[in-house]
Amino acid sequence: MRLQLLDWIIIVVSLSICFIPALAYRKRAGRNTSEFFASGRSVPWWLAGLSMVATTFSSDTPNLVTDIVRRNGVAGNWVWWAFTLTGVATVFFYARMWRRSEVLTDLEFYELRYSGKAASVVRGFRSVYLGFLFNCIIMATVNLAACKIAAIMFGLSRWETLAVVGLLNVVFAAVTGLWGVLIIDMLQFFMMMTAVVAAAWFAVREVGGLGAMVTKVSAMTGPGGIDFLAMLPNFRSNWDLAIAIFVMPLAVQWWAVWYPGAEPGGGSYIAQRMLASKSEKDSLGAVLFFNIAHYVLRPWPWILVALSSLVIFPNLSDIQAAFPALDPSLLGHDIAYPAMLKFLPVGFLGLMVAGLVAANSSTNLTHLNWGASYLVHDFYRRFVNPTATEKHYVMVGRLATVALFVCAGAMVFVLDTAKDSFDIILQVGAGTGLLYLVRWFWWRVNAWCEVNAMVSSFVFSVLLLVLRKFGFAVPTHYALILTVAVTTVSWMLTAFLGPRTDRETLVAFYRKVRPFGPGWKAVRREAGITEAEAKAGGTHESFPLALAGWVSGSLTIWSALFTVGNFLYGRTTWALVLLAVFVGSGLVLIKVVNRLWNKGPEAA
Repeated sequence: MRLQLLDWIIIVVSLSICFIPALAYRKRAGRNTSEFFASGRSVPWWLAGLSMVATTFSSDTPNLVTDIVRRNGVAGNWVWWAFTLTGVATVFFYARMWRRSEVLTDLEFYELRYSGKAASVVRGFRSVYLGFLFNCIIMATVNLAACKIAAIMFGLSRWETLAVVGLLNVVFAAVTGLWGVLIIDMLQFFMMMTAVVAAAWFAVREVGGLGAMVTKVSAMTGPGGIDFLAMLPNFRSNWDLAIAIFVMPLAVQWWAVWYPGAEPGGGSYIAQRMLASKSEKDSLGAVLFFNIAHYVLRPWPWILVALSSLVIFPNLSDIQAAFPALDPSLLGHDIAYPAMLKFLPVGFLGLMVAGLVAANSSTNLTHLNWGASYLVHDFYRRFVNPTATEKHYVMVGRLATVALFVCAGAMVFVLDTAKDSFDIILQVGAGTGLLYLVRWFWWRVNAWCEVNAMVSSFVFSVLLLVLRKFGFAVPTHYALILTVAVTTVSWMLTAFLGPRTDRETLVAFYRKVRPFGPGWKAVRREAGITEAEAKAGGTHESFPLALAGWVSGSLTIWSALFTVGNFLYGRTTWALVLLAVFVGSGLVLIKVVNRLWNKGPEAA
């Protein structure tokens, strides 16, 4: 693809608008680790929410959705749409408790919730395991997408793309801290949304408009008779696929799997934004806004481009023929998205390039700052050098930022597609999710449960991978079930048979975080707090109210998502039915949010 002068002008202006304002926060970020990693706990809900959305809106996300649609149809997106349940549960069950904990990182939570050496072991191990290993896999996925886009658009090799991306991301992550990340995230969101809507418009126009696209794609069938347009899988013709992309995600995956951005109970950079929020209300509002924007506003522009790509590039060989200079090792269904960008006219192509650069940076900057916070605050400061100055820790954080990107860049060369790394992360994190949900509501969960869950999940996942190498491959969805079962049984036995958390630690945790539900009754009695006193102190949440918010929130998001889809397909009757569901569930959601928003210690 050839960019014209107007494209280059738009790229330079757009990126300047996106990045230069972040430099204004470089001095503030250098004051201390609270400013560098948590923005001084003064972030409003709308900025925290926009940042969450922008972080998950990376250069690899359109590629991943395109890969899913071309392999399994629109219904294949249930592998991530199911995480709506996880995200909305975080809003109504966990967001306010995270903010009350007042920890700097979600890993610091372990030594607030648990006691003894096991708590320190979990915090130290996960700071390296998540902050380094898992984080590098995620950033490698993001940068693999950047390499594929740059190869299609500019003919750049992997190392050339990584050099450009690395210089931009490392400088801003190391200099501006979380404040700079938040500002870039906010501006990137609006820029990228404009660009992807434009990409969808011109892609659909290229195949003759929405009606023509629907007609042409309807006449196509994928492997196993897949209906590419269907929003639900066909249980009659392809039961195994329906199990893998719909039943498993809704029945097991959403609560059983730890995945960055959709962690059961909240975690990683989602927790970082909640902890950086200026109040409990802002924490709740940020996560609610994130889930609505994440699942309703963004998917359809990507899906429309993916469906249009099936008409223009039905086979991978068609993409290779259209771009003969493309490195064959980069060829995959996920590269169809950047291939479709060839239809963008002058000006819009420049906006898309600027948006993709900003989207890539938004996610990389977040993961660099988040990963560095783990390595510095939860490992280096906690176990290596606990008495240094704040400026020293900020400096170490900046060095950790550089090291993280170098390692993530090296990992790009061992990945093939966005979907492959998505599956790897799901598999390794399988089985741990239920623990992260329950630990807030049941005092018996202890630090050794966390150790057991991590080790058993990882070891069993590695065992399955080894078996696959020797020809004993277990289908991905069945492997997930097995891993979840083994891990859950393992940590549950530890909860009953292992050492218990010190009672003083449990009482202190209850007083600070005020978890609700019957799982803490015994601890509340030991603390000498009656139920009435607990409510007076701010523990006003009730399980029925949270449950009503969870159900209505999930229905609101899904009904809105499919209302838009049916209108685009021209299925007006179904669209109107779903619109009615959206209105009804939305009214319930608003009522629940208002009750939570107007009650508690902050409203008193």
